[in-house]
Amino acid sequence: MEKAVSRYSLLFTFPSYTKIVAYLCFQCFAAGVLEQLSFSASLQSLALGLALGGLLFLTTLIANHATSKIILKNDPILGLRRCTSFSLVSNLIVTVFVYFAALVSSWLGDISIWFKVMAIGFFVTMSLGFLVFIVLSFKSFSRILLASILQPLLFLTPLLIGYLGLTLSYPFFYVILAILAAFISVKAFIADQNIIGTRALGFPSVTLVKAFLANWTEGLEKPFEDILEQLSEEREITVSLVAFKTEGKLKTVMVVPTLHAGPFKNIGSSAIPSLIQTALEKNLGCNVSVPHGISGHEVDLASQTQNQKFIEQLVKAAKFDAFRTEATPFVTVNVEGVTAGCQIFGDCALITLTLAPETMEDLPLELNEVILSEALQKGLSWAVTIDAHNSIQGAFDAEKTIEPLKKASKAVLERAFSCEQSRFEVGAAKVTPADFGIKEGFGPGGITVTIIKTSNQAAAYVTIDGNNMVSGLREKILADLLKLGISGGEVFTTDTHMVNAVVLNKRGYNPVGEVIDHKKLTEEINKAAVEALRNLEPADVSWRRVVVCGVKVIGEQQIDKLSLIVDEGAKRAKKTSAIIFPAVGFVLTVLLYLL
Repeated sequence: MEKAVSRYSLLFTFPSYTKIVAYLCFQCFAAGVLEQLSFSASLQSLALGLALGGLLFLTTLIANHATSKIILKNDPILGLRRCTSFSLVSNLIVTVFVYFAALVSSWLGDISIWFKVMAIGFFVTMSLGFLVFIVLSFKSFSRILLASILQPLLFLTPLLIGYLGLTLSYPFFYVILAILAAFISVKAFIADQNIIGTRALGFPSVTLVKAFLANWTEGLEKPFEDILEQLSEEREITVSLVAFKTEGKLKTVMVVPTLHAGPFKNIGSSAIPSLIQTALEKNLGCNVSVPHGISGHEVDLASQTQNQKFIEQLVKAAKFDAFRTEATPFVTVNVEGVTAGCQIFGDCALITLTLAPETMEDLPLELNEVILSEALQKGLSWAVTIDAHNSIQGAFDAEKTIEPLKKASKAVLERAFSCEQSRFEVGAAKVTPADFGIKEGFGPGGITVTIIKTSNQAAAYVTIDGNNMVSGLREKILADLLKLGISGGEVFTTDTHMVNAVVLNKRGYNPVGEVIDHKKLTEEINKAAVEALRNLEPADVSWRRVVVCGVKVIGEQQIDKLSLIVDEGAKRAKKTSAIIFPAVGFVLTVLLYLL
């Protein structure tokens, strides 16, 4: 997965349509003027060049509108802006080769050289055109072929007329030869790429890339989710809920699913923490927080349909009875770099795990079973374990941390089990900072603070709807809470993947705290903590284990294969493109020389 994520840096965006048209206008007029001035440096040539530039600009705009509005009408990716962006790149390539051809033919005194060099340039631009349109467009092959050829050909034709007059049969033979060579090279390249996806998952690689780009560029989840649905497998998902009641009504509920938010943006269960939060807040009428349970990408839900199934079952089962009245203080231990926290409510343990300030990522599912087994052996009826997911600064080695995590979990359970339980109070609050959005690493779930006050301690559970946090921020938050008299607790992120694949950096997302003012964030958290302290009330607690059945998850093997296809495809593309396109270009050059 890390290898696949590293490829986010290959993505890019285009300027606004207005800027692209402005660049295109300058490029077309420059091309026309330079061509005419190459014949003679006179006012007449300048005037003819401006006229030619206007014609080039007009034909390019007409071709772009015809491509986007007629040939590729309603194509989800290739709208007018992207077609115009491609035409700018295409025009630049053609122009460079046309003038290089003029220099070479003038130097050698042979006009036929001009045709041949120009044909090689057209091979380059058509190779790019075929590749872009075949990979990006959802239209039929015939429409894709026409869209690829139309604009470059309409741009080249006025240049040829301006250079040669109206006798075009000779150079257009070379143009046709260049188009055929480009088509053959691109088809060979794509066939080679498709082998990777077909062997691994039964889907051509280009189909996967097209589906991803439809989502990344336009937010369309269906093409990618249709693939995920076919690859997925049904599984049961366990969800733990800890509910706090005051004066006969629910005050707040902590929901910890062994379900992962992913794989990215709005695909699958990427938004599941905030979806759970919204649904349960509406149904239960209280604050809801959804910290990250122990889980990985192998339990990503496959689609929005699966999200709906999951939430419907969860909401239906979210009913609480058998409330208990006592809890232990929140205690912590530190074992080999693992900080484990625990608070026991009645006969249910709530355990938190963090490796902060070192990097922590998804923890393996089997750890959950080990901790639960330890809790049951001590006479508890259930254990809810939260992966705090609150520190990132480099690589993460899950296998290396397993034993320390097990030791710390066992040690903190023993310490909490030795503490006396007493009556407690609960306060809860939620803030949604207006300045923190998806690009800043924040999902719509905002920041929730739940405070548990026992006889001699106040502990805060802070949940931020984001994907991990920069190293050191957790400690700043806890230090600020200590000034408010809150001496225990932990800071969590939900691991929402709504923030993934929305920014162009190495990770593809911004962890909490990477691009925001830390002071402003701690002020927002303190605001919620002060409100939670203000509304502290004597409370009872109930826990519930819900098993959601029959939902489709992607599965560990499939997510591994998807990730490896991205990485292997990128590596293979470099190698094959360095072989196929130069080889076909060489053959074309030989043919042009012989003809």
